[in-house]
Amino acid sequence: MPFQNPRSLKHEYELYVEREIEDYKDSIPRSVILKIGDEAVAVLAAQDQVALTELLIWQEVDRIISRRLRLPTYQTWRRRRLKQLEQYRRPEHWGLDPNAALVRELTHAPDRHVLVAGACREGQALFLAANGCAVTALDPAADAMQRVMAAAQQAGLHDRVRGYCGDLSGWHPDVELHAVVCSAAALAGLTTADRARVISILQSATADGGVHLVETIAVGAGSVIAEGETEATEGSTIIPIEELETRYRGWQVTLERTRENGSRTFLARKEAVA
Repeated sequence: MPFQNPRSLKHEYELYVEREIEDYKDSIPRSVILKIGDEAVAVLAAQDQVALTELLIWQEVDRIISRRLRLPTYQTWRRRRLKQLEQYRRPEHWGLDPNAALVRELTHAPDRHVLVAGACREGQALFLAANGCAVTALDPAADAMQRVMAAAQQAGLHDRVRGYCGDLSGWHPDVELHAVVCSAAALAGLTTADRARVISILQSATADGGVHLVETIAVGAGSVIAEGETEATEGSTIIPIEELETRYRGWQVTLERTRENGSRTFLARKEAVA
């Protein structure tokens, strides 16, 4: 599914009004709709109309319903929407640490393409979308992807988020990437050979200066497991830090620890080729 062109606020308002009116029509019996239609005909008949067409009648029906619902004017709605969008741009709104590497690196990256792999936490994808990024959200769990896309729809950010249900081994970039945000779980489920192949593909698709962030939790001195686990358990797939460092040789690499829960983010920046 390609990215949609960002909508203007005026177009977004028109869609909002249309949705509210259609939802109202669906909620009332047919007899009520017919009464509103009679009211619309009466209103139009009192005006200097050349002919009462079906289109004119339904337009008047929509105007009557809009007044009944007391829908806000465009200017009122616009003020509310701008205030809402400003709130969405704050990392705290999505439960994100304002000092996290993701926030620091990508807040000021409008019109950049970002892959969020392991998108079970919709906050990351929606935070980036609210800050102007075009986000591809990837997760093998259908319910996780449905949750992300439903949240994007509710926030009015779905034109900047597209979802794929699958894992990294079966996905290939179709646009140049400027950042990859990857949970350890998205990589831990792959074999060592598949991880090497996937990371290589993502690196090739990333623009110079782009960043890859692998969110991890430290296990022992030199390995990481999927976020949400605090210790290695039987059957867990542990990704050695050394493996990530090897895969990102030639990139500028740092390992950052957050202050809140001690989790770590492996951050690699692609250096421009001289």
